[in-house]
Amino acid sequence: MNARTDVHIPTRTPFFTPGSSVIAAVALLGGVVLLYRFAFGLGATTNLSDAYPWGLWIAIDVACGVALAAGGFTTAFIVHILHRERYHPLLRPALLTAMIGYTFVALGVATDLGRFWAMWHVMLPTMWQPNSVLFEVAICVMIYVNVLYIEFLPVVCERFMGKVHLPGPLARLDHTVERVLHVLDATLGRVITVFVVLGVVLSCMHQSSLGTLMVIAAGKLDPLWHTPLLPLLFLLSAFAVGLPMVIVESLIASRSFKLPPERTALSSIARIIPWLLFAYLIVKIGDLFFRGVLPRLLEGSTISAFLIAEVAFGVVLPIVIFSIPTLRRSMPWLFAGAALVVLGVVLNRLNVFLIGYSPLDATASYVPAWTEFAVTAGFLAMMVLIYRAVALNFAVIEHLGPSPSKETAAEQLHETKSPSARPAIAPRQPTPRPAPAAYANAQRR
Repeated sequence: MNARTDVHIPTRTPFFTPGSSVIAAVALLGGVVLLYRFAFGLGATTNLSDAYPWGLWIAIDVACGVALAAGGFTTAFIVHILHRERYHPLLRPALLTAMIGYTFVALGVATDLGRFWAMWHVMLPTMWQPNSVLFEVAICVMIYVNVLYIEFLPVVCERFMGKVHLPGPLARLDHTVERVLHVLDATLGRVITVFVVLGVVLSCMHQSSLGTLMVIAAGKLDPLWHTPLLPLLFLLSAFAVGLPMVIVESLIASRSFKLPPERTALSSIARIIPWLLFAYLIVKIGDLFFRGVLPRLLEGSTISAFLIAEVAFGVVLPIVIFSIPTLRRSMPWLFAGAALVVLGVVLNRLNVFLIGYSPLDATASYVPAWTEFAVTAGFLAMMVLIYRAVALNFAVIEHLGPSPSKETAAEQLHETKSPSARPAIAPRQPTPRPAPAAYANAQRR
């Protein structure tokens, strides 16, 4: 058979489905409450107090958001630095997830700040405080967000090169914009490794610094979690959750867009996860042992139960799942193991920032208001919608992207029928897909 089979012809997938419509409603509610918060302040929308200066928004929107966005720098490191090109189909979705995640981390910080309008002051050298842990986190996150957008620029260039048609009087700028896109595309290809290395360094710095922030909370954080090794534990857990988050995102996207999953790449990359989890587990158990708090796990208290759940379900059980080759090749088991790691890291951040945190005022209490839950759910829904919109309009996921014009579709169909036709630009080579019958048989097995 002489017809070309590797041409990327995007599928025509509608943006709004019954599921995405429900998500859009949640995003709308969260957006309305968010506007109310910015208009009337924290007191009108939260149950925060002087004893509890942070709550759900910092614990989930910021602490969990930063950790779960680690898939961007871990996947970029594996593909660009270690040159494992077989994982390239996972890179762009991971970068998109990280880019959206860190953008909403910044928005979450602004939402929780009383004087959010002064947030830009961190960019003024005259106001820098190098002795502040929060200053390091702010600077690293701010720079890393820009690095992520730069790493994603090749996707933007690929989407619009040769297709710039500005409306009306702006049409005179078409040639200039085209030249800028070609220059960016050619330049970024030569220096992308620099930004990958910078992203890895910045990520390691602020992932660990979030743990440092709670080291200085001596007397307020339960000894089960308060340790000088908290920065190292936060960094190791970020390493461990990066690839599972990539797996979760990839499998959910495949199911949502009705595409076959990246079976080979996902099963292969999952082999790394047990080693990362085991490194975290050794440091975690060793820290509890040498600090003399390990026996507290047997005391039967609620606080110790949270730690047992965090370690047993978020670390030990996934190690077992990912260590068995048969389970790694099963997409349901692969998703279950990855989801457990993700939930384990989420529980860890909640334990450190909320559950294990007790203010000096013993009479104080904190229960998140419904508006706090609404904003958090709204953020998550907005991220899903943005991911879906970008994935449908840019070449992020294999065999998915913008719907081709009639002329482009005709050219692609002509290429599939012409064995001698060669594409002018082939920026990405899609991974081989099994035939529908073979794929169905594999699913049944």
